Amino acid sequence: MSPTDRHHDHGEAATAAGDGGAAGPLITPDLVDLHLAATTKDEAARSLAERMVTAGRVTDLDGFLADVAAREAQMPTGLDGGIGIPHCRSAHVTAPTLAFGRSADGIDFGAADGPADLIFLIAAPSGADDAHLGILSALARDLMRQEFTDALRAEADPARAGRPCRRRCSRRARG
Repeated sequence: MSPTDRHHDHGEAATAAGDGGAAGPLITPDLVDLHLAATTKDEAARSLAERMVTAGRVTDLDGFLADVAAREAQMPTGLDGGIGIPHCRSAHVTAPTLAFGRSADGIDFGAADGPADLIFLIAAPSGADDAHLGILSALARDLMRQEFTDALRAEADPARAGRPCRRRCSRRARG
């Protein structure tokens, strides 16, 4: 992808998300990994969090991952239907952010029906309770729709894979 194309993709994402705030849209193509190679939930969180660091959304990778692990220790974040949604509020997050990864082999997030192939890492700044819960609830509602999960499982383009979440979750992130 050329720098011009990359700029176009980010501009399109920002337009699709609406305002998005100073940090930009909630999810961008750079925050999507359609070939997530992780085999554990910790590896998956690290891989997606590294994308957040690169995007300037997380300031301290290890500190953020400690917050994710602490939240995961309270209750597993796996949902039936092959979904994993690790999430947390953290002082190491600069803006509400959503990263998405798709795993060919699946990763155990503690759901009763087995491993997750669709993984969403939600990061919100400390104190951003409304944004955190808004993203989580909007995403959970969308994940109940079979056409939504089917589209995420079939999509081959990272820019298009993030698009289904972009509008609805971004509105909720801004509270």
